[in-house]
Amino acid sequence: MKNQQSTQGILSIVALLCLAAGWFNFFSPEINLLLSRKVFYVLIGISFFLQAPFLTNKNFMYAMYGAAVLCIVGALFPLEWKISGIKTLGLLAGIILSFTNRPTYRQ
Repeated sequence: MKNQQSTQGILSIVALLCLAAGWFNFFSPEINLLLSRKVFYVLIGISFFLQAPFLTNKNFMYAMYGAAVLCIVGALFPLEWKISGIKTLGLLAGIILSFTNRPTYRQ
């Protein structure tokens, strides 16, 4: 569990660095697009795959796998294709699923 969290944390940081590189134009336009519109979503999708088995609700687990697939497959489509927008849908679904699975702490 601890190793999985570390791996997921590293993936998230690298994904955010890819997003930042694209936003702040650190590289050529082609590399910036690749990092922020493709690599970012693939890394987030991998992170969702790693998180899915640890979700307490099995329905949420399968939904998280679905969100991961949407992120990765959407990132592999050419940017000009409208269907490539499914990667954003996968990202939003994965974030929502992550927050709904948080344990509640009671005092």
